[in-house]
Amino acid sequence: MGGWLDVREETINIYLAEDSTVQEYTADWAPQAGWGQFIAEYFNSEVRFHNRGIGGRSSKTFVEEGRLEAILEEIGPGDYLFVQMGHNDSTTSKPERYTEPYTTYKHYLKMYIDNARLRGATPIFITPMARLHYEDGTFINDFPDYCIAMKLLAEEEKVQLVDLMTISLEYYSSIGYDEAVNLFMISVNGTDCTHFTDKGARRIAKILAEAIKESGEVIVCPKS
Repeated sequence: MGGWLDVREETINIYLAEDSTVQEYTADWAPQAGWGQFIAEYFNSEVRFHNRGIGGRSSKTFVEEGRLEAILEEIGPGDYLFVQMGHNDSTTSKPERYTEPYTTYKHYLKMYIDNARLRGATPIFITPMARLHYEDGTFINDFPDYCIAMKLLAEEEKVQLVDLMTISLEYYSSIGYDEAVNLFMISVNGTDCTHFTDKGARRIAKILAEAIKESGEVIVCPKS
């Protein structure tokens, strides 16, 4: 029985509707990078990623600015829409971005599901990755309600989900704070605990690809 990326000869297109932790950065931003810049390195050539991640967007503003619609103009049967939103949805100080986890956040996420499926594509949810938030020897989930809400909607709508929050927290714990800090831009500028260095973005891309492979739902795929 096939999984949600079945083996096939034609190209598999995966569109990324994401935020600044995923987007591609030009050389003048170096060493800042998003995991979307490297994810293709861990997949076979049949899989083509289209990175539409953009900084500062929430599930709401990505829709309202027409960015989801731009993807929908291209996406088609057999394609996939990966959705990682939550970081900017939680910004209460910016009401244009903010969504309440169990109401408006779920409302906007459902728009991604419905519109992808309407075009014959498959939506896949990815919970937000963990920031570098470390207290009393523990790495902290800064977006627990958004992760729960996304999981609830995934269950309600029968959407495959990759729990990158849990995976990233476990990974940081496995390497310890002194190593984890080098994955983030705070190691460069002393302040940024959200955005990745190129080292961090590549690590997250790798553990995400491994999680997809280990899920048992994917047949094509990550390179071994």
